[in-house]
Amino acid sequence: QVQLVESGGGLVQAGGSLRLSCAASGRTFSNYAMGWFRQAPGKGREFVATINWSGALYYADSVKGRFTISRDNAKNSVYLQMNSLKPEDTAVYYCAAGLKLTTAPSTANYWGQGTQVTVSS
Repeated sequence: QVQLVESGGGLVQAGGSLRLSCAASGRTFSNYAMGWFRQAPGKGREFVATINWSGALYYADSVKGRFTISRDNAKNSVYLQMNSLKPEDTAVYYCAAGLKLTTAPSTANYWGQGTQVTVSS
């Protein structure tokens, strides 16, 4: 069992930045790929970014060049640095973990509770 807790969401103006954090506990963290997904009202959960066990990074086209995912295995944490935020980035952001995590939400084995990110225009 893995528990994930997100933090760092909030309200920012377009063009601003936020850094989301996800703290993991309950199982060996470094063996899991970690990722971030988001869900806007009335929409399905969509892929944002993942980082696998070797540190390889993957990003959705919509966030490339603006968002950066990273992890600190010693702290059992994963982060999402979000720069140049746009109103369309507004969503609940969820941390996810999985041994075989890909861009598909269904591949996640564990989810955090979500943290709200709102970008004003």
